[in-house]
Amino acid sequence: MSSSDDSDRIFKALADRRRRRMLDLLKGGPQTTGTLCSAFPELDRCTVMQHMRVLEAADLIIVQRKGRERWNHLNVLPIRDIYDRWIGEYAESAVELLARLRADLETPLN
Repeated sequence: MSSSDDSDRIFKALADRRRRRMLDLLKGGPQTTGTLCSAFPELDRCTVMQHMRVLEAADLIIVQRKGRERWNHLNVLPIRDIYDRWIGEYAESAVELLARLRADLETPLN
């Protein structure tokens, strides 16, 4: 699988607001599939599981089975890779621009 394929899977997974909400819920720590399903009462369990499979295929969640429970852990590394590739260098330029603007505004006019 190429890096482009990885990026496509990640962007596809992040494109859906419900999947982003699932990831937000996992920021606080691992959760069972049942707990995640209960956070989406408007969806049936099968639909939630389909969304979770997309997240797992994008490597955004790591699944760990403990007995009969399935624990879902957030994996932030793919998001960090996207940040490094697509956002980091643009953000750096913006910060430099803001620093220059601040310096210009703080320079007294004589």
